[in-house]
Amino acid sequence: MPFGLSNRVKEIAPSPTLAIDTKTKQMIAEGVDVINLSVGEPDFNTPKPACDAAVEAIYCGFTKYTAVPGIVELRKAIAEKLERENGVTYSPDEIIVSSGGKHSLYNIFVAIINPGDEVIVPAPYWVSYPEMIRLVGGVPVIVETDESTGFKVTPEMLSAAITEKTKALVLNTPSNPTGAVYSPDEIRALAKVIEQHEFYVISDEIYEKLLYDAEHLSSAAVSEGMKKRTLLVNGFSKAFSMTGWRMGYVAGDRAIIKAMTSFQSQTTSNPVSISQKAAIAALNSFDPEMVTEFRRRRDFVLRRLEEMPLIRCIEPQGAFYAFPNIADILGKSYNGQTIDSSDTLAELLLTESKIALVPGSGFGAPNNIRISYATSMANLEKAMDRLESFLKNVR
Repeated sequence: MPFGLSNRVKEIAPSPTLAIDTKTKQMIAEGVDVINLSVGEPDFNTPKPACDAAVEAIYCGFTKYTAVPGIVELRKAIAEKLERENGVTYSPDEIIVSSGGKHSLYNIFVAIINPGDEVIVPAPYWVSYPEMIRLVGGVPVIVETDESTGFKVTPEMLSAAITEKTKALVLNTPSNPTGAVYSPDEIRALAKVIEQHEFYVISDEIYEKLLYDAEHLSSAAVSEGMKKRTLLVNGFSKAFSMTGWRMGYVAGDRAIIKAMTSFQSQTTSNPVSISQKAAIAALNSFDPEMVTEFRRRRDFVLRRLEEMPLIRCIEPQGAFYAFPNIADILGKSYNGQTIDSSDTLAELLLTESKIALVPGSGFGAPNNIRISYATSMANLEKAMDRLESFLKNVR
C-alpha cells in the first residue's frame, strides 16, 4: 500500500487565528515587543468558584471516566440555565457536553451531514465552519454579507441560498469575527423563512453573555417548530474565561444528541471530569464587570479607529472583536511594498509595527481585518498608536 496522507487531511486549511497566535507567541518568547490582538481569548481569570470546584474534584478523586455525554449533574445545571436565561426547556438526555465548543460543532456536522449536503454559512464566518463542513463531506454555501447589512444575513438572502440539498444553516450571534448581533425581530424574521423548510439551524451562541446595548434571542426560543430544528451550541470558554478547560455543549433533538453521543464514545469518550465540576460552579459565577470592561475597551478602539486614515469600522454589539474595513488601503504601499490583500497587511503590521491581528480572508471577508480587544487597555493604547503611525505612512 502506498504511503501518504489522506486527501481529507491534505485539503484542510489551517486556522489563521491559531497560526498567527503561534507565530506571535514565538516572537514574544524571542524578546520581540509584539502586541497580540489576534486571539479570541479573554484576559480575565477563570472564576474562583470554578477553580475551587476543580481542585476539590482532584482531591476527592473525581479523576476517572464519566458518562460519555457528561455527568448528569452538569447536564441538569445546563438545562436549568437554558430555561432560566434562554426560555427553552430541555431534559438532560437532550444535552451533550464535549471538549469545547469546537468539538461540539464538529460532532454536530458528523451526526447530521451526508456527502453532498449543503450547509448555509453567512460570511464573515468563524474560520472553522467551512473546514468542518468539508471534512465530513458537506458543501459550505457561503452567503456574503457586509457593512451594508450590518454583517447579518437577511430573510431574502437566506431564501435565495436554500436548495433541495440544504441540510443546515449556521447562525452565529453574537458573531466572531464581526461582533454583530441579530436582534430578536431579525431572528424571528429568519425563523419565518426557516419554518417553511426542513433543515437544521446550528445556533452558535458562545458569546451570548457579551452584549453591548443588544438583546440575545436563541432561535430555539422562537417557537416549538424552531426548537425542533435548532441545535443550540454554547460553552464556557468566552463568558467564563475557560478556554483551556475545553467545555462546550449542545442542546437539541434527542435522536441527534444520541447520535452525537455514540460518535463521541468512539473518539474522545467523555469530556474532562475535572472540567465538568468546574463548569457546574461557573454557571452561577458570571461576572458582569467583564462586559463593562469589554465595553470600555470597545469604545476606546472605535474612537481611535475613527481618527485614523484609510480605515472604517461599524460598531460591534457583542463579543470582543472589531472588524474594520481596509478596502481603501488595498493597492497602496508601505515602504515600497504593495498592500495587495488583508494577508499582506497583517504580515506588514506584524513585522513592521509589531501588532498581531487576523486578516479577514480567513473569515471570508478579504476587505477586513479582525482586532481582538480581549487584552489590557495599556496594550490597546500602544497597539492603536502603532496602527495609526503605520497608516500615516501608507501611500
